[in-house]
Amino acid sequence: MITLKEALCLSADELAKFKEELTQKINDNKELGAYVEQLTNTQIKSASTGVPIAIKDNINILNWDMTCGSKILKGYVAPYNATVINKLQEAGCTPFGRTNMDEFAMGSSTESSCYGKTLNPVDNTKVPGGSSGGSAAAVASGLAIAALGTDTGGSIRQPAAYCGCVGMKPTYGRVSRYGIAAYSSSLDQCGPITQNVEDAAILYDIISGHDEKDSTSAGDVDYSPVAPNLNANKKLTIAVIDNFIEEASEDIKEAFEKTIKSLEDAGHTIVHKNMMDTKKHVSSYYVVATAEASANLARYDGIRFGNRVEGAGLKETYIDTKSQGFGDEVQKRIMLGTFVLSSGYYDAYYIKAQKVRHLIKDDFESIFKDANLILSPVAPTTAPKFGSFKTSLEMYLSDIYTISVNLAGLPAISVPVANDKDGMPIGLQLIGKAYDEQTLFDGAMSLESCVNYKKN
Repeated sequence: MITLKEALCLSADELAKFKEELTQKINDNKELGAYVEQLTNTQIKSASTGVPIAIKDNINILNWDMTCGSKILKGYVAPYNATVINKLQEAGCTPFGRTNMDEFAMGSSTESSCYGKTLNPVDNTKVPGGSSGGSAAAVASGLAIAALGTDTGGSIRQPAAYCGCVGMKPTYGRVSRYGIAAYSSSLDQCGPITQNVEDAAILYDIISGHDEKDSTSAGDVDYSPVAPNLNANKKLTIAVIDNFIEEASEDIKEAFEKTIKSLEDAGHTIVHKNMMDTKKHVSSYYVVATAEASANLARYDGIRFGNRVEGAGLKETYIDTKSQGFGDEVQKRIMLGTFVLSSGYYDAYYIKAQKVRHLIKDDFESIFKDANLILSPVAPTTAPKFGSFKTSLEMYLSDIYTISVNLAGLPAISVPVANDKDGMPIGLQLIGKAYDEQTLFDGAMSLESCVNYKKN
């Protein structure tokens, strides 16, 4: 598969030929489930010019279906482009297929989609991660040059780590959320999933920037391009969180230690730190995220758009539409979010979770006084087999290393560094200071060069 950097240099004829071949390859690999539907004539026609980029199914593309992997939005056709889609088109790229995802981005395995599950291209018996599992699987299997995903608690970085590609979550506010279906408005961020770090920097540059249509968009920060200024030779101070690694498997621990040694050999300085117990991160995250989800998903009532199940009256229509339209995990999170916001529990849960969130942010700021970046695992294990998560809590605990980044609004990037004894990819993440994507990508370029990861 050619890289994004190479694709942007193709002539019109070369690009047209490549897209024909890519379309055929996508249609020949339907069983992977990376895309929610194979490319339609309408999609191919609308993507007649530009470098093809796969798009997660929660991002609006004018005149395309957009369902968030949910029955409740079947039949919804986007009436406008998300800002990131406009930016892609302005840069000579084009949306090329909708990728599968956990329903409303609520999951860590891409098993809960109404379209069925996505398979991990490295081992089809294992999950690709989630919720952006379709985007990661498409890139890792050569069914996409690059893809867009969204990251609320690790939903770009974790599937990228499970599938052996690069996944980057920008600083909160760096990339417009306008036109992207909201799960948790204070945590969601759109970002790239690519074959290498340089492509991630290129795609990040394309989609980032202030947007007046998004009230959470950062307007008073520097938006200088990152990709033209990449410097893998910059020597950095990188912190490792000693008490984080305790939760990881032996394969992850071994890869982590080898990576630290490679970074030291490359001239980087390693410092050792500790942070708040990760279980407190999980508790805070799932209170905040579900509370915001219960508010955001209230709009899916079958009245204004999407599927409607007619009931005997208005109340019955609401109940039947939501109970039949939403899957089990989405219903569970809506109920949990409604509970923590209810009278008598708001102070005990939601306010307390926000206080813990502030402490997590303080933890990061303290570490960044002595370091440029933080290195940590992305997940405690490599990709598990389908059905491994017996309870929702087990699934939630797979996010222990990623959710704190979203709570603090920081940028982070997952880079593949090794394979475990079964040949499954191991990804580690670098975490940067808010709005310091340049240093984050410089460190990631160096990390990529140090480990020289090779796919099995």
